[in-house]
Amino acid sequence: MAAIYPPSPVPAAVVRTRSARKSIKWIPILLVGIALFYLALFLFVPLAAVFFEAFKKGAGFYWDAIREPDAWSAVKLTLLAAAIAVPLNLIFGVAAAWAIAKFDFRFKSVLITLIDLPFSVSPVISGLIYVLIFGLQGWVGPWLHEHDIKIIFAVPGIVLATIFVTFPFVARELIPLMQAQGREEEEAAAVLGASGWQTLWYVTLPNVKWGLLYGVILCNARAMGEFGAVSVVSGHIRGATNTLPLHVEILYNEYAFAAAFACASLLAFLALITLAIKSVVEARQHKEHRK
Repeated sequence: MAAIYPPSPVPAAVVRTRSARKSIKWIPILLVGIALFYLALFLFVPLAAVFFEAFKKGAGFYWDAIREPDAWSAVKLTLLAAAIAVPLNLIFGVAAAWAIAKFDFRFKSVLITLIDLPFSVSPVISGLIYVLIFGLQGWVGPWLHEHDIKIIFAVPGIVLATIFVTFPFVARELIPLMQAQGREEEEAAAVLGASGWQTLWYVTLPNVKWGLLYGVILCNARAMGEFGAVSVVSGHIRGATNTLPLHVEILYNEYAFAAAFACASLLAFLALITLAIKSVVEARQHKEHRK
């Protein structure tokens, strides 16, 4: 008759490893749950509340609030400021990123610090800076007044403030990408006789096209939603210098809550479109990298 031996005990190290694996499986679930709860509390619920309040009085009232002359003027001014600020910041961002990533020069760190300046300066302070320079009591205000040139409390001031608060976005997206790619391809193009513009257009930009588009999307979103700096330089003139965020504030302060939420829903809708475009860009970028 064969002898029966008791099962050998499982080593303690193996037991600890198995229990550690079981606990690790719960960590991603916990983190995802926390992230979803956070998003629901601070993103989904507020967005749903905006659209609920916007349509609370019916679709007819909603369309009337959007088509109201002051609201339509605010929409057009918001789009105009973004249409001017984004292309200018695109040119600056490409030039600054190309200079910082591809060339060595004195005061490079100073340029990088200046690019990051709008991230650290309050938008209200940046608006006050423009008032100090271009206001009637500012440095060049009297000269502007003599020549009937309006910057503060006019469209040029709104555009300048928008440019200031949004100019880091494109540059900050491109600088790390261009630095990671190095200079070998540009140097090879120069050896083969390509000019600087040809190198930029056919070598540098195709390598960073997704980052460039991503930076433009973020820049445009911030330009359309800017409040602080624009509020200081606009003068809050209804139908003339009010952007959409400022128009929403005025309606809310006048207790026109339904109209305020109707206009706010336009900004929320633009934000959702921006997020959708951003998701498409990221998906195509990942797909291209896999290839």
